[in-house]
Amino acid sequence: MHVATPHTARRRWLPPLLAIVFIIIWIFPVYWMFVTATGTRETQFSPRPALIPKSLSWRNFHTALVSDSFGIYLRNSLIVTVTAVLIAIVLAFLACAALTLSQFRAKGAMMGVVMMLQMIPGIAILIPQFIVFNRFGLLDTYTGLILAYVASVLPVAIWNMHGFFLAMPPALFESARVDGANEWQILMHITFPIALPGVISTSVLAFIHSWNDYLIAYTFMKDPGKYTLPVWLASFATPTGIDAGAQMAASLLFSLPVIVFFMLVQRGLMKGSVEGSVK
Repeated sequence: MHVATPHTARRRWLPPLLAIVFIIIWIFPVYWMFVTATGTRETQFSPRPALIPKSLSWRNFHTALVSDSFGIYLRNSLIVTVTAVLIAIVLAFLACAALTLSQFRAKGAMMGVVMMLQMIPGIAILIPQFIVFNRFGLLDTYTGLILAYVASVLPVAIWNMHGFFLAMPPALFESARVDGANEWQILMHITFPIALPGVISTSVLAFIHSWNDYLIAYTFMKDPGKYTLPVWLASFATPTGIDAGAQMAASLLFSLPVIVFFMLVQRGLMKGSVEGSVK
C-alpha cells in the first residue's frame, strides 16, 4: 500500500494551484474591463471601486455601438485586415513551397534575409514607406494600408510557416514525382494538407498583428471615415479627459472579432493536424 508523503501531496496540488493563479492573472484584466464598461462615471472614479458591481449599466456599449459609429470602423478594420492576411498567407505559402520543393544554393541566404527583415522594427521603415506611398498616391487609401500590412507581416509569416515545411520528408515529394504528379499537384494535394496547421497558426498571428496595429493606420489614414478600430479607440482620450467606461466597452467589442476568428480556425487547426499527419 502506497502512502502519500507530504512531498508527494505537495507535488499533486501545486500544478493545479499554479494553473488557477495564472488563469486569474490572465482573466482579471478582462473582468475589470467589463466592470468598468458596465459601470457609471461615479463608480469609475470612486476611491474604493467594488470588485463586484451592484448594478450593470449598458450605456457605454450604446455609446460605442451607436453614437461613435462602431460599424464603420469595424468594416474598415475587417476590409484591411482580412485582405492583408489573405495576401500575406498566399505569398508566404508559395515562398515556403519554393524554398522547400526547389533545390538551389541561395536558400540559406534567402532565409537569412527573411530573418533580418523580421528583426527590423516597423517604425524604422515607417518614414520611407510614407514617402514612397505619398509619391504613388497610396496614402489615405485601403490599398496603401493593405500593402503596408502585407509588408509588415510577410517576413514573420514566411519564417513561421517555413518550420512546418522543413518537417516534410523530401522522399514524399520524390515519390509523388515518380508517380507522375506535377509541381502544382504536389503543391495542392500533398504540401498544402500537411502544411495546413502551419497555415492556420500563421493566419492567426498575422490577423492579430494587423488587427491590433495603430501606428501604421494612424500615419497613413487621415480621413476619419477610413480609420480602423485601434485609431478609433485612441480617440476616447482627449485633452479634456478620457471616457474610461466607453473606452473599455469599445475595447471589449474590439476584442470580439479576434476571439471569434480564433474559435473558427481552432477546429480547422485540430482537423488539419490530424489529416496532415495521416496524409
